[in-house]
Amino acid sequence: QVQVLESGGGLMQTGGSLRLSCTASGRVREIYGMAWCRQAPGKEREFVARVRWISGETPYADSVKGRFTISRDKDKNTIYLQMNDLKPEDTAIYYCNLVTSGLGDYWGQGTQVTVSS
Repeated sequence: QVQVLESGGGLMQTGGSLRLSCTASGRVREIYGMAWCRQAPGKEREFVARVRWISGETPYADSVKGRFTISRDKDKNTIYLQMNDLKPEDTAIYYCNLVTSGLGDYWGQGTQVTVSS
């Protein structure tokens, strides 16, 4: 009924850039916010960045401030994550989270980002 789909992951050298996309589709109710989280092997999932749909506020994890930028396209129910100056520590599966009215909380399948040293 509601689908969250990430894309754009891949391999990149240290210092390179990638742009992730996430689109919500289906019977999506009012969107409260969308976010990116990531999980490295053997580690817990961690917050990366969030965009609040109405206000446009974009909090970031300290580890990515100044390097990553989250943005939104309201008409397409899509968010992006521009990832610059990539580091090996950024290697992880990146997941997209959708929060909607009616207690909606949805996750995508994830997209792999690998940064070589």
